[in-house]
Amino acid sequence: MKNQWSLPIGRFSGIQVYIHWTFMILLAWILVMNYSAGHSLVEGGWSLLFVLTLFGCIVLHEFGHALTARKFGIKTGDITLYPIGGIASLESMPEKPAQELLVAIAGPTVNFTIAVLLWGYLRVSGTFPDLAALKDSATLQDQSFVFNLFAANLLLATFNLLPAFPMDGGRVLRALLAFRMDRAKATRVAASVGQLLAIFLVFLGFSYDFWLVFIGLFVYLGAGGEAAFETSRQILSPHTVRDAMMTKFSALHPADPLGKAVELLLDGQDQEFLVIDQGKVVGILLRLDIIRGLAALGKASPVEKAMQTEFLTLTPELALKDIYPKLVATKCSVFPVVEKGALVGVVDMDNIQELIWVNSVVPAAVS
Repeated sequence: MKNQWSLPIGRFSGIQVYIHWTFMILLAWILVMNYSAGHSLVEGGWSLLFVLTLFGCIVLHEFGHALTARKFGIKTGDITLYPIGGIASLESMPEKPAQELLVAIAGPTVNFTIAVLLWGYLRVSGTFPDLAALKDSATLQDQSFVFNLFAANLLLATFNLLPAFPMDGGRVLRALLAFRMDRAKATRVAASVGQLLAIFLVFLGFSYDFWLVFIGLFVYLGAGGEAAFETSRQILSPHTVRDAMMTKFSALHPADPLGKAVELLLDGQDQEFLVIDQGKVVGILLRLDIIRGLAALGKASPVEKAMQTEFLTLTPELALKDIYPKLVATKCSVFPVVEKGALVGVVDMDNIQELIWVNSVVPAAVS
């Protein structure tokens, strides 16, 4: 379930598409910029239509990833549009290099395909501008709507293929490297390449266009985050859910008042609680749920009015490496562990992070 800051705009091929509220800021900014430039209302409307059409192409780009991943048994939670682009919330990326390569390249391939189709239309219709006309263009509005969309898709595909995380090109590079080395090493090499490219973009930005500085910082942080994520998965590879499971935890009943949840919150270190009815977990109550529930419903309201009913259930023998991407992606941070139909424990992200930390420092301490 998406948070309250995202508006659902449709479901296609079983995948919900959302638009984040900050996208409205982009649309407002476009109108303001057109007004400041002295453009007419009609010109401003065409600018809005162009941006919306371009973001339609971005949605298709993300569906390229999602539908290709589905062929390999990987689900997509949703697709969300932000002012900087779209994000398809895949449960994970394929482990096999060939599969990851196909999933990563599917998005840019969609944009290249759109660009080729638009190029064909421009050539057949005789409206493709010649080089002299392009040189004389002062703004994008000097060219046709279709040509601008062609150029934008071409640029979008090319930019996404830069060999740097979090762009698709970083995953393409990792997949190619993983044909000759293990995934963890391939990730480190690809991340290093991406960070070198990011540093180059930052220096280039100070000389030419300051926006490149922000892009460089975005790429640098994204590459570092991907390397850290894969390192965590590698550390977790020998472990199962049982290794991170807690058998002592606080629980609530659906009929308990929110006031009791507050008492448990203040009386111990637990920040999230399982809601259990007749031995079965029926919900999860997070700290944020308690705060929202108190504000909207009051302390006397039952827990079931504020709890989340969508959550992941784990089994003790699940490999942490395999489920870690799904745990990170989900909104909940606590997960019931069930064995043979009975609740045997709970796992939270804090415990998993402590397990990663302990296993990362122990080898250093031994050496």
